[in-house]
Amino acid sequence: MAQEIERKFLVSGDGWKAGVESSARLQQGYLSTSAKATVRVRIYDDREAVLTLKGKPQGLARAEFEYPLPLEDARELMEIAQPNVIEKRRYNVPHGAHMWEVDVFEGHHEGLIMAEVEMSSVDEEVVLPSWVGREVSDDDRYANASLSRTPGVPD
Repeated sequence: MAQEIERKFLVSGDGWKAGVESSARLQQGYLSTSAKATVRVRIYDDREAVLTLKGKPQGLARAEFEYPLPLEDARELMEIAQPNVIEKRRYNVPHGAHMWEVDVFEGHHEGLIMAEVEMSSVDEEVVLPSWVGREVSDDDRYANASLSRTPGVPD
C-alpha cells in the first residue's frame, strides 16, 4: 500500500531561506474531505497536476495514492473544489538526512508558514532544524484540508 508518513511544524524563524534548493507555487483544491478519506487536486506552477486520495490518518501515517492529471482537467476540478482551495509557495530545504518542505501560504492564509518532513517509518529519527517551532502533526486545524474550509491562520 502507498503510504505517507510525515510530521508538521510551525516555522519560527527565517533560517530556512538560506538552504532553499527549489520552489513551486501550489494550488490545492479539496473535492471531498471526510473522516475516511480526502480527495485533492493539486496544480504545480500552472504546468502540471496530480489527483491525490488520502486515507484516514493512523498517527503520523496514512494511505496515499497520487496520479498524474491532465492540466485542463485539473483546472476544471479546481473550479468544482471552490471555495475549498488553498494557495501557497513550497520551498524544498535539505536538512540532515531529510528534505523539508516549507509552505508559505498565500491568500486567506497569508502569514502562515509551516514545514513538513516525510519519513520512511513512524519511528525514523529526524534532526529538527533550528527554524522549526511547535509541532502541529496532531492538530487538525493545520491540516491543509481543514485550512481549505477555514480562512485565516489558526491560533
